[in-house]
Amino acid sequence: MPNDPRPARNALPPGPPPRQPDELDAVDRALVAALVADARTSNASLARTVGIAESTCLGRVRSLQQRGVIRGFTAQVDLARMGLPIEAMVAVRLAGTDRRRVDEFGEHVSRLPGVRAAYNVSGADDFLVHLVAASPDALRGVVLDHLSGHPGVVHVQTTLVFRTHPGQATVPA
Repeated sequence: MPNDPRPARNALPPGPPPRQPDELDAVDRALVAALVADARTSNASLARTVGIAESTCLGRVRSLQQRGVIRGFTAQVDLARMGLPIEAMVAVRLAGTDRRRVDEFGEHVSRLPGVRAAYNVSGADDFLVHLVAASPDALRGVVLDHLSGHPGVVHVQTTLVFRTHPGQATVPA
């Protein structure tokens, strides 16, 4: 019935309300942009770059961290030199779109060895899983044992990554 007021049987419950982004002023944005360009820059250099006092700079960066704008600082690592030369993107399709199961699968996947990131996506697939492995057999093991063998998974497609071309980490002005 097109005018039936009852919710659809498989309808997802409403998600959390949209988050309002924190208000960032020009100084905050300049700090973030400078740290994206070089996260190892010293506080003194960062303060000079942005044109503020060192103590102000330190307080601003701490505030950006506390508010979750800056979530962390990382090192870019050559994974092949670390013994993980195999890289793949694995598309995963689940049997249904029940929010609880989707969230549980995302939590499960994010704890697997070799998972760089797991993206819950729209479209034909439900997840894209970015994996690294020491060998083709190790990759196969993760895909068969932990992805395609997981309850509720109906389709898995693995695509090898030959080369990565990093984009520019841009920060809106």
